[in-house]
Amino acid sequence: MVTPPRLVPLLEQFDFARERLTGRLAGPLMDSGNGVGIDVTPLGDDEYFWEPVPDCWSVRRRAAGPGPRATVLEGRGDWGRDSARSPHPFPPPFTTIAWRLSHVSEMLTLRADHTDGGRSLSRADLPVPGDAAGAVASFSAAADAWRTALLGADDAALDTVGHSVYPYGSDAEDLFVDVVWWVNQEILHHGAEIALLRDLYRARRP
Repeated sequence: MVTPPRLVPLLEQFDFARERLTGRLAGPLMDSGNGVGIDVTPLGDDEYFWEPVPDCWSVRRRAAGPGPRATVLEGRGDWGRDSARSPHPFPPPFTTIAWRLSHVSEMLTLRADHTDGGRSLSRADLPVPGDAAGAVASFSAAADAWRTALLGADDAALDTVGHSVYPYGSDAEDLFVDVVWWVNQEILHHGAEIALLRDLYRARRP
């Protein structure tokens, strides 16, 4: 199928954001932005779970229960991601790299399923990785799934409200092209947050 021309720049933006985040997490090199390669130490477990301030939300062993101000651990398996039923705590808890990476991977996986899959997956169905390498692999698989879903969209789909029926967003009320734009912004801003946390971890004092 021919990719609709107005989807092309959104795909290019997604690919750029995805590649930048993957490089920042896994290395061995990432583009500095001016074509110069910068050495990257792959994300390790200590950094994955690092809490730069007290009472962070993170990914935790299910047996340990939710963290401060959280009421539930989202996901399936031995690990879960801190969350709370509405209303959410205010001010919002600061979140670790583990939390942010799990959140992004979940969003991509579920949106792919609710766009071009069985349209049945929920947060309770998705395993939450309990280690950095697993989380990076999960993000890569989720990004692949979302991109595949995008390549199945024609012009009519882009102009369809509810082409994605992702249950945790406004997808059921928005044109699909607006959903695609929003997902890109999620990758860009969470990717920037994760990159900043990596910089802070590297620069922290003993």
